[in-house]
Amino acid sequence: MIDPRAPRFTAGITAVLLLVTVALSFAFPTDASVAPVARILSPAFGLLALLSLLFLWGATAGVKRHPFGLLFRTLVRPRLAPPTELEDPKPPTFAQLVGCVVTLAGLVLGALGVPFALTIFASLAFVAAFLNAVFGYCIGCQLYLLLVRARRVSAGT
Repeated sequence: MIDPRAPRFTAGITAVLLLVTVALSFAFPTDASVAPVARILSPAFGLLALLSLLFLWGATAGVKRHPFGLLFRTLVRPRLAPPTELEDPKPPTFAQLVGCVVTLAGLVLGALGVPFALTIFASLAFVAAFLNAVFGYCIGCQLYLLLVRARRVSAGT
C-alpha cells in the first residue's frame, strides 16, 4: 500500500516537465522539414525520451521505486502528517504504463517526422498528469479499474 499523495506529487513534477516539453517542441520543431538526426537531437525529443524512461521505470519497477516516489518519501512525506488512508499501488503503476505508451507513441511518430506528433502526445500526457496532480483524478487508474471490471486485467494481490 502507498501514500496516495505520492502519485500526485509525482504527477506534479511530471506535468511541469511535460509542459516544458510542449514549449520546447514549439521552439524546436520536429516535423518532416527537419533532418531526422536533428529531430532526435532536439531538446523536446530528449526530454520526452527521458520522461518515457521514467514512465517505463514506474511501470516495471512499481511506483514505490520510481525516482519521484523516492523523492517524495525522503523529502516530503516526513514533513507531512501521516496519510489518513493508503491505496493499492497497482492502478498508479498501470497509469505509468499508459504514460509510457503515450510518450513512446509521440517519440516514434516524432522521429518519423509526423507534424506536431511530439507536441500532441506530450500535451495529452500533460493533461493526464495535470488532472492527477491538481484534482487527484488519475486517467490511467480509471482505465485500470475499467479493465479490471471487464476482466481484462487481474485485480488479484
